Amino acid sequence: MGTRSRSTVGAGVVTAGTVALTMVLVGCGGDGGGTGASPAGRPSDGKSASATTAARTSAEPSPSKSYPLSKTPQTIPSVREHTPARGPGWRPTSGRVVITDAKLSDEGKLIADELRLKYAGKVKAGAGAGDVELALGGSGNPESYTMTVKDGRVRIVGPGDAGVFYGTRTLKQEVHGGGTAPEGVVKDAPAKPQRGFMLDIARKTFTAGWIKDRIREIGDLKYNQFGLHFSDDQAFRIQSDSHPEIVSPDHLTKAQVREIVSLAAERHITVIPEIDSPGHLGAVIQAHPDLQLRNTAGVATRGAVDISNPGSAKIVDDLLREYAPLFPGAFWHLGGDEYQALTVKNPEASFPQLAAAARKKYGANATVEDLTTGWLNDRVATMKPFDRSLKAWNDGFFRGGVVKADKSLEVAYWTGKEIGARPPEEYLREGRRMTNYNDEFLYYVLGQPNNFVYPTGRRIYESWTPLVVRGTTPVPAKYDSQILGGTFAVWCDFPNAQTQAQVAQGIRMPLRATIQKLWYPGKPPLTWPQFVALANRLGS
Repeated sequence: MGTRSRSTVGAGVVTAGTVALTMVLVGCGGDGGGTGASPAGRPSDGKSASATTAARTSAEPSPSKSYPLSKTPQTIPSVREHTPARGPGWRPTSGRVVITDAKLSDEGKLIADELRLKYAGKVKAGAGAGDVELALGGSGNPESYTMTVKDGRVRIVGPGDAGVFYGTRTLKQEVHGGGTAPEGVVKDAPAKPQRGFMLDIARKTFTAGWIKDRIREIGDLKYNQFGLHFSDDQAFRIQSDSHPEIVSPDHLTKAQVREIVSLAAERHITVIPEIDSPGHLGAVIQAHPDLQLRNTAGVATRGAVDISNPGSAKIVDDLLREYAPLFPGAFWHLGGDEYQALTVKNPEASFPQLAAAARKKYGANATVEDLTTGWLNDRVATMKPFDRSLKAWNDGFFRGGVVKADKSLEVAYWTGKEIGARPPEEYLREGRRMTNYNDEFLYYVLGQPNNFVYPTGRRIYESWTPLVVRGTTPVPAKYDSQILGGTFAVWCDFPNAQTQAQVAQGIRMPLRATIQKLWYPGKPPLTWPQFVALANRLGS
C-alpha cells in the first residue's frame, strides 16, 4: 500500500490517487493479426476465445487503491517532525496493545483502556495487523519517541518509558473522535525539560478529585511537573503527624496525597511540593505565635517567622523531613520569596535581633539579607540527604552580601517588581539555571489584584516564549540552555472570585498555549484560531 501504483492503458499512466485498471487486448481476426491465432480468430490450441480471455484476466493483479501522501498530524502540542508516507493510516479496531519490555506495562494498559483495545502484554509472536506495539530502544533524550504507522499497525519506541508515554498521547489525540493516525513516521521530543503547572491550594480549597482531573489533563498535554503550594498565611492544607496543630480543617489527607502522587507518576508527572519560608508562614505562626517576627515597636510582620529564633528553623525542618517521603519526586520548592523584614527602609534598625544574629553567624559586615540567604542555604542542607533538585523564588536571591545562595539552587523567576529587583540576566550571567514563571504571562491570580489580569491563551501563544522571563522582552538566545522550562501558575489571592469549574475553564487554553511553547520551538504551525479549533475538536 505504501508505493505509487502505475498501470499501462495503451500509452497512458495512471498515477497516485486514481484507481488502476488493467486492460487485456485479445486478437480479433484479420490476416494473421493476432499472435498465435488462426485466421478465423480461434486459438491455435483449439480453446475458445472467451476461455482464454478469462484465463488471462485472472492472471492480472486485482484493482488496488493508491493513497496520497499523508499529512502531519495535528496535536497539542505540535509534533516536531513527521515524514509522510502513502497508506491508509491506523484506527483502533480489533487490534491489541503489545509491549516488548515489562517496564512499559503501565503505558500499555493505559492506552489500551483509552482506545478500548485488548492489552496483550509481551507476546512471543510480536505485533500483528491492527496492533499498537510499545518498545524501548535507541538513545538520546529519554522523553523523545518515534512513532511509525505502517502496514496497518503502530509502533512507538523511545529511549525511556516517558518518551513512549508521550508517543501514546500523540496517538490518542490522532484517533480522537474517530480520527486516523496518519501513515508515516513521527519523531518528537520536547524543547524544554521542565514543563509545569502549579496550583495554590493554601488560599483556596480544591478537592482531590479536581486535582486528579487536572493531572490527567496536563498528562495528556505532555506536561511533566505539577507544583503544589500547600502552605501559606491563610492555611496549611496537608495532614501532618509531626505538627498536627498547624493543619487547617479543610486539608488533604496523606492517603489522598499518595493517590495524587501515584496518578501523576503513572503519567510521568513529578509533584513538586512547596513549603514557603521564611515568609508566607502565617498558618504556622497562628499555632506558634512565639515564632512571629516583630519590629522594635513590637508590631508583628505578616507571615514572617523570626529567623533569629531557633524554633523557627526547627519547625520548618521538621515539616521538610516529614514530607520528603510523601513526595518522592526529583524536585522540591523551598520558596524564599517576600520575606517582609526586607521590605522596610532599614531592616537592621527595624529588626535589631535579626541584625545581631547575622553578625554573630556571618561576621561584622553581615546584614539581614545575609541572614535570610543563610536561612535558605540551611534548608538546602536539610534537604540534602533526600537528593532533590531545589528551587527558590528569584526574590529570595540578593545582590552582593557576604553570604551567597547555594550554587545548586535553581531560580524560579516570577517577577521583577520587588525592591532591589534583579533582572534575569544577572542570574544567567552567574551561570544559574532558571525556570520561567513570568507573572506577566503565566500567573492566573484569582480576583486579579495588584494589576494582575487573567492571562489569555492567545497572548501566550503569540507573544511569549521561554526566553521571555521578565516582562515582555526576551533574554539573549545564548542563555536558552540555562532556561530549563516554564510553569503556568494559579494563585488564589481571592479564593471566592471563581469556582473550581471556572478555574478549570479559565486556564484551559492558557495551559494549551503554554505547553505548545515549551514543547515545540519556534513559531507554531497553526494560527491562533486554528489552534482553538483544534483544541475544541479534540475535546480537551
